[in-house]
Amino acid sequence: MKKIILIFEDTGFRDLLPLSYLRPVYELRTGIFSLLSKIERSFKGSEFYLTCRKYLEENYREKKKDYRINLLPEAGDVLMINGRVLMNRDLRSQIGKLQAGEALVSDKNFIAGIINADKLNKIYDEDFLPHFDDIHFKEKEIEAGIIQYPWDLINYNAKEIENDFKTLKKYSGNMKTAVHPKFKKVELQHKKSIHIGKDVKIEPFVFIDASEGPVYIDENVHIMSNSVIKGPVYIGRNSIIKANSTIYHGASIGKYSKVGGEVEDSIIHSYSNKQHGGFLGHSYLGSWVNLGAGTNNSDLKNNYGNITVTLNGKKIDTGLRFLGLIMGDHSKSAIGTKFNTGTVCGVMCNVFGNGFPPKFIPSFTWGCIDEMSVFDIDKSIELARIVTARRNVEFTESDEKLLRQVFELSEKERKY
Repeated sequence: MKKIILIFEDTGFRDLLPLSYLRPVYELRTGIFSLLSKIERSFKGSEFYLTCRKYLEENYREKKKDYRINLLPEAGDVLMINGRVLMNRDLRSQIGKLQAGEALVSDKNFIAGIINADKLNKIYDEDFLPHFDDIHFKEKEIEAGIIQYPWDLINYNAKEIENDFKTLKKYSGNMKTAVHPKFKKVELQHKKSIHIGKDVKIEPFVFIDASEGPVYIDENVHIMSNSVIKGPVYIGRNSIIKANSTIYHGASIGKYSKVGGEVEDSIIHSYSNKQHGGFLGHSYLGSWVNLGAGTNNSDLKNNYGNITVTLNGKKIDTGLRFLGLIMGDHSKSAIGTKFNTGTVCGVMCNVFGNGFPPKFIPSFTWGCIDEMSVFDIDKSIELARIVTARRNVEFTESDEKLLRQVFELSEKERKY
């Protein structure tokens, strides 16, 4: 009998805004895979159900047609797993030992527990977020990786590339770790930790170094001349690395992205562009982002102090010395833009002007530096439709509806 697993969002999504505005938290990436994919790979053969915020449901169903979304199991024991969990072998083992009525918690976060299906309707609110206050689990406190803030994804990224590479190498029979003879004047270090997918094009004078961590290059990637890639690094399928680029350790680049300049310890979601010169470090970019030529971010304060960010309406001392830019989906920067340490930029912003933008840029903001105004929702949708069409991706009615909902939900940001 298949194990029934329900992967859920909880109220922790708020501290992952703006990255979680347009996707469930478990669709966020660290390493090669999303949080969801890591859970699925750890429980292969199980029957999966997914729950997410109600306003995401229609659009998410459109994108995940083969999944049961916001449909609850009707019978049997159900293993509930928090979608913010960073799954690994040890946690998988502890979850596997759970019995009905038992749960694992970590620092007040519900990690996983087994509940009977007839109780599920009682714990979900109208926004489809579960609350466990009235369910009396036998709880066990453990140490577990739980994604609390966007920078957790960044800090885990390098190690997760290594872990995910090992997973792929173990379970994939077609891992290729040598350069094809067609690649001329391409230098490799530590070949056994380099994977080059099908139909990859690598131009002369590219140096790929996996001596300090693996490099996974997915299918149909194009790496232009004189680029340096130092692992651990992941480059998603159909992406382009522009000439003279330097991709350092801890970089994870999603599919259909175009990347140039210098990138270090950063995550870039699919369909995003940082094509030109400029530094991106200790940062996380959502999808459909475009950084103009010469855009740079600082990821270290001159006094080497802890970096403070504004997130979800509150100031947070991250305890980190390195943190760059957190940028939501569909946002863009003009040429020569300079982002300060710990800048949070919302969804659908157009950042331009002289000097440094504010360290918190509300969603749907136009300008930011010399003058700040609201980016009209109709013009935002028109722009999103143009941008997606350039990549032959349809901007659907559901996409438009979702963006309008996020415009309303983020209104409070523009009043901070």
